[in-house]
Amino acid sequence: MIKQRILVTGANGQLGRELQQLSSAYHLYDFIFLSREDLPVNHQESVKQSFKKHRPDFCINCAAYTAVDKAETEKESAFAINGTAAGNMAAACKEYNCQFIHISTDYVFDGNAKVPYKEDDVVNPQTVYGASKLEGERQAIEFNPGSIIIRTSWVYSQFGKNFVKTMLKFMSEKKEIGVVNDQYGSPTYAADLAEAILKVVGTLTTHHSPLTTQGIYHFSNEGVISWYDFAVTIKGLTGARCKINALSTPEYPTPAKRPAYSVLDKTKIKNTFGIVLKGWKDSLAVCLHKLE
Repeated sequence: MIKQRILVTGANGQLGRELQQLSSAYHLYDFIFLSREDLPVNHQESVKQSFKKHRPDFCINCAAYTAVDKAETEKESAFAINGTAAGNMAAACKEYNCQFIHISTDYVFDGNAKVPYKEDDVVNPQTVYGASKLEGERQAIEFNPGSIIIRTSWVYSQFGKNFVKTMLKFMSEKKEIGVVNDQYGSPTYAADLAEAILKVVGTLTTHHSPLTTQGIYHFSNEGVISWYDFAVTIKGLTGARCKINALSTPEYPTPAKRPAYSVLDKTKIKNTFGIVLKGWKDSLAVCLHKLE
């Protein structure tokens, strides 16, 4: 039996690393993990050569420019990696008959909603990062209408830089810290997202009908909290002694505007692929255990 090939770009990022952790349990597939050094996704010719060489059946694009504040002054880099590169990858997937799965973000919305965002709600990014990710979505669909785009929010894991690891560091070093209490969302444990993506791949492998599954999906863990709630729970689960003060957004200014509300409605991904979502607190406990 010929194994199907899954090409993962951005292999050294949070999601890429979690996919690497999971890959050994998925014996039906051959995985090809390419880091930014192995494959600069914004270089069109490199992308074409890579697809010609590996001939993947699936491409999971985890490569992204994720420095939200830095993007405000590095617009060209953000758009090259999050926008143009997504178009390059999508086009290569179409040419080589490969299913493109692209990861996007809650930042495509303006954060002014009061109820969870659905996939077809109006997009209105407020940051360069959000605008660059929206451009990636647009190019993916333009160059490859069969693309699957998964938007996610508040991603953390045992790898890379993220809120959970930053809090652990601060709580071990400082007597007190301040965390914003008026921005709401749902955390996403990258390991759960990786599992969900491979469930999507598995569904497409067994029921090959890409035309009914193409389009945009939302994924995060279940539950709605503020960043302050997140920090307090990390403190509780680790027994840290640091005092946590609740701040308002104006008290914690950042170069890029943060959404006040970025909760995603996950009904579609649950119904289409039978994905069962885990509660944010349970997943956080799993990640903290791994970090110990």
